[in-house]
Amino acid sequence: MTFETICISETVSVKGRFTQPQVLTVFSNQNMRTHVKEFLFFWRILIFLSSKTSGLTCSSKCGSTLEECSCQATCLSLTNCCTDYNQTCFQVSPYSSSMLGGRALRILGLTLPSDGSLLCRFKGETEQQGIVDEEGHPYCISPLLYETGWISFDVSTDGANFDRSGEYLSVHPNKADPSYQVTLVNSTLWQNYGTPNMAGQLSMTWNSSLVESENVNVELWGYREVNRNTAGPSPLQAEIRYLYSLGRNVPNTGDFSFIPEPREEFSVWELGNIRITASSKSEGERYVQALWSEGHVLAWHLEPSFREDSSGWAEKKCRQWDDLEKKLPNFLDELIQCPCTLAQARADTGRFHTDYSCNIETGSVCTNHPGRVHCVRAIQASSSHGSGQQCCYDHTGALILTGDSVGGSTPDRAHNWGSSPYREPPRVPGYSHWLYDVKSFCYCCLWSDLCHIYLNHRPSSGCCRYQPPRAGVVFGNLHFITFDGLSYTFSGRGEYYLVFSADRELRVQARTEQLKLKNGTLVQATQLSSLAMKENSSDVIEVRTADDHLQVLRNKKIMPFTEQRWMDLQGVFVFAPCPQKVTVIFSSGAAVELRLHEGSMVATVLLPAEFSNHTLGLLGRMNSDPTDDLMTQSGKVISSANATLGEIFTFGARWNISKMSSLFTYDSQYLLDSYFFPSSHDSAFVPAYSLHAKPDDPLVADMLSMCLGEGAQFCIHDTLISQSLAVGNATLRAHQHHQALMEALQPVVSCGWLPTPRNGRKNGTHYLQGKTLGFTCNEGYILYKSTERTCLEEGMWTGEQPYCISDDKVGFILGAFGSLSALVAMGLTLKLHNRKQARERKVESLEMVTQAQI
Repeated sequence: MTFETICISETVSVKGRFTQPQVLTVFSNQNMRTHVKEFLFFWRILIFLSSKTSGLTCSSKCGSTLEECSCQATCLSLTNCCTDYNQTCFQVSPYSSSMLGGRALRILGLTLPSDGSLLCRFKGETEQQGIVDEEGHPYCISPLLYETGWISFDVSTDGANFDRSGEYLSVHPNKADPSYQVTLVNSTLWQNYGTPNMAGQLSMTWNSSLVESENVNVELWGYREVNRNTAGPSPLQAEIRYLYSLGRNVPNTGDFSFIPEPREEFSVWELGNIRITASSKSEGERYVQALWSEGHVLAWHLEPSFREDSSGWAEKKCRQWDDLEKKLPNFLDELIQCPCTLAQARADTGRFHTDYSCNIETGSVCTNHPGRVHCVRAIQASSSHGSGQQCCYDHTGALILTGDSVGGSTPDRAHNWGSSPYREPPRVPGYSHWLYDVKSFCYCCLWSDLCHIYLNHRPSSGCCRYQPPRAGVVFGNLHFITFDGLSYTFSGRGEYYLVFSADRELRVQARTEQLKLKNGTLVQATQLSSLAMKENSSDVIEVRTADDHLQVLRNKKIMPFTEQRWMDLQGVFVFAPCPQKVTVIFSSGAAVELRLHEGSMVATVLLPAEFSNHTLGLLGRMNSDPTDDLMTQSGKVISSANATLGEIFTFGARWNISKMSSLFTYDSQYLLDSYFFPSSHDSAFVPAYSLHAKPDDPLVADMLSMCLGEGAQFCIHDTLISQSLAVGNATLRAHQHHQALMEALQPVVSCGWLPTPRNGRKNGTHYLQGKTLGFTCNEGYILYKSTERTCLEEGMWTGEQPYCISDDKVGFILGAFGSLSALVAMGLTLKLHNRKQARERKVESLEMVTQAQI
């Protein structure tokens, strides 16, 4: 890997001083072998692009580059596709389906006769008969899977050769298109049916137009994890199976109600879903179009003994679960700790994400966590056990613990979103979590009074060891704030490393372009236009500007976000809540946030503490020392105390990427001409050296009234260089957003949870530095030890843990103490009396001996 060195002077602003130069050789600019490789690579691309497409086929070659044409997704914009690309490397619509399957996926670009043959094979394993409608449109039905992510599948039109391929996105059932879901009316009644005051009819609704049949079947399917009969990575295997029908040939009116009867023979199936299919399909038939309900606990079909005494039945189940949990491995120790505050939890987007069952942005409807306003879940499951962390907060932003409230934060033995490689218990998305964590919550907390047993196995983790991530940002034209807080301006044009971590195998590359105003005027400054990134063996993700929105590419292929906002990919997650915001999340907890405002892209990189002393690039060396942030690839540190403008610019220019190391996609003639063929740092581009404001310029007065407070210098710089208040305002807002993020991520000290004394009270549940908790006892009890304890900066509590003693015990103790004192006094008196008598006898004896001697 090499870096071309280009030097150009530019107006630069730098804060901080740089001392203590360190030598750390990372790359070599003299590696002739690498130069030869780059030349050969460059030469092959030239040959490839200059070749004319021929009759070569993409059959079984999708994603490949052939000698004279391409079967990659980029060929569409480069107009060098092989002739059969569209029919061989197909797209599907819709592009996503619940992992439960049953969605008809239309194969675009392929037309067959209505009596044509179509076979579909998913992941090289599951084969099924496809569907061809009257107009010749072919469809494959998404299968029932136990995993999420992009699923590859092949089709055959001759019954033998599966030479056409595509993919679709399998999603968690809770993230599937809600219009294709069976809705359980009054879900509380469904979940608690058979418990006191929970009886009557159960009802469901669905979109009848999505089932092309006058009559439908209403089926119950169950989920369980059973002992594996064959060898595998887990001793258990997941099973979703048809149990029985609730109705056959039911009119397809879009609603159905029934009064459930206990089904003792199926009581072992305690989790499941409702499925609706056309009545022409056989009961339990797989690979058919279907609508599914959400997964739920099947209280409504449990054995008669449950309805006779639901509390007693649940107590027995809870204690059985308690015995089982004691035999399972401890998963708590490997979980990430919760953020201490709600602000930290919402800002740490690389490691935590909103739990949609308790979301402050949708009204804080927190059914399972009463009194809370927001919960988050750890994005990554624990490595060994696939477990998950949940953290909940109150209206003050404080972390709530189960030691204080049933609605506190609870960890999960099985992560709700599942975890790679999925398919195997306890990593099955959704269902493993319901089996290990939700069902037991019903046993112990909802249906009986044994919630203390549940919370004993699912205690809150606290936040004493939580460390917030560090953040660096790139914004405006073109300003950098490093992980350690150094700010500077570098307006190079080209492709550069924002972050390079050889040890952690993380690469974040940035592409910059010349600033163009809305009227088409080019300005002598640059802005971000694209970021490409990869960690270890993850998919390569690129996010780039495309008019008024951000465009996301996965392995050089544009990803649509019209149906899904969240995508599980190989070693990386992508979250796009709106067209102007994208967050890329890697397995390490590193995250890259991209935002688009007024046509300007802002990039924020968040890194957990594990990256300390393991980063280089334009965002500096993350080690809490800003003086070494301007470290070049050769290990030389530029000091701001005497650095020239040229030296600062050279630092940035030398972090340009090599052609061989580029992660970017070059799928247009503009990108090829502007970035692929030229050097990755444009030495011909000369940014503005100095900025001058005319006193009589009306722009200046408006600028000075707008550009106030922290970040004003960046706002002024970009307003003058662009002659646009909108550009300057976008820069100021980006800086303010970063400052708010840094404030939210400020470390706080937690002293840990303190218990309430038995038969007493605690007047608070906040355990951070400076907080004081008071303790009192109930009537008839007296408090011993500390009445107040304060959390110190060292993370320790003052005083001692208090406890309460009843008046009767105090009287008993005092009476016992009085009796003991009397006994001790009597004993001392007797002992002294005995000693006196002994002395008197001894004196008498001596007197008798003396008299005898005389």
